[in-house]
Amino acid sequence: MSEINNNQAYVAAAEKNSNYTLPLAAMTTLFFLWGFITVLNDLLIPRLKAVFDLSYTEAMLIQFCFFGAYFIMSLPAGYLVKRFGYKNGVVSGLIIASTGCLLFYPAVAVHEYWLFLGALFVLASGVTILQVSANPYVAALGPAKTAPSRLNLAQALNSLGTTVGPIVGKFLLFGGSAALAAEAATADSVKVPYLMLATALLTIAVVFAVLKLPTIESHSEEHDCKAKDHSLTEAPHLVFGVLAIFCYVGGEVAIGSFLVNYFGEAHIAGLEEHDAAHLIAYYWGGAMVGRFIGSAVLQKVAANKALLFNACATILLLLISINSSGMVAMWSVLAIGLFNSIMFPTIFTLAIDSLSSLTSRGSGWLCLAIVGGALVPLLQGYMADTISLQTSFYVPLVCYVFIAWYAMSLPKLLGQWRAKIDS
Repeated sequence: MSEINNNQAYVAAAEKNSNYTLPLAAMTTLFFLWGFITVLNDLLIPRLKAVFDLSYTEAMLIQFCFFGAYFIMSLPAGYLVKRFGYKNGVVSGLIIASTGCLLFYPAVAVHEYWLFLGALFVLASGVTILQVSANPYVAALGPAKTAPSRLNLAQALNSLGTTVGPIVGKFLLFGGSAALAAEAATADSVKVPYLMLATALLTIAVVFAVLKLPTIESHSEEHDCKAKDHSLTEAPHLVFGVLAIFCYVGGEVAIGSFLVNYFGEAHIAGLEEHDAAHLIAYYWGGAMVGRFIGSAVLQKVAANKALLFNACATILLLLISINSSGMVAMWSVLAIGLFNSIMFPTIFTLAIDSLSSLTSRGSGWLCLAIVGGALVPLLQGYMADTISLQTSFYVPLVCYVFIAWYAMSLPKLLGQWRAKIDS
């Protein structure tokens, strides 16, 4: 770690950091929780596709409604957090998310697809508030230099949720065996897991309501006036970082959304839904392992170099899967999870670097870009319907090509911004 010029500031920061263990532990439970919730969509898609006899494009409306909430709710969520604080933002997000889970009950009773989509939108609105509250809060709980490492560690817990989710969801949504899966092949199988989630979310909301969390002051013009006379559109590393977040979330979600159906293809693995659902845990489990590794590696390796390496590895694996069959196609696409691991927190922290008083607004832009998870899967669904499911994986491949370009260009882009604010 580099030397800090003001020794008194260093001592004060060290004293503050010693009190961050409990709040960090509390916040990481949220990362686990929304990871668990989000990955259930990957199992909900093939279940509702079969129940309502949907096309791939229609089935991808699940991700469209879920991640579309990020685009619609990110700015209101940012205002809520700024006005009422991180803690109240977390409690509000948990309550709204639990309400979305409860709405699955009437959706099952009425048996209308649009009601499921509405319930998902409400659920995702709550998760959006959690994201807007938790990501900058965790980044602020310690030295700025180690923020990428800290966010990767928190995201590792998110990946633990996405790893456990398919295993639990397999039994709750598909019955865990071929016989039970046939019995559970109705919308009724969705009811129990989401009622359980509603109970868990409300319980955690109560815990956070009584938990004492330290107040973190955000960047302000009083602390740093370098950037206040500039616009966010003048920061190329942020502008292209927003596109990189869009591409990353879109690519990651699109791949996960199609895995169950992809593994059901005769020339890939020919698996039944309940067997394919279990394998999704390897995709998200790879991301979990990669984030624990990345948390350590990023303390030694430049963040943009690590991002470039992972993006190139993902491009190679997608090319292998698209142009092969059988076990090679299956395991190459599953291995992408390992290299997805560090991308979101790394892009996020690189994109807000040196924004100073504009950091909170820049974070809001990045949260809006999560809408990539709504649009990219929809585009891939259209490709799968019109060409073929395997060929449709070229859509996320293009996303990772852009991420690789961003990683290569980051030093130049960041240099342009720093020159502007220093002039």
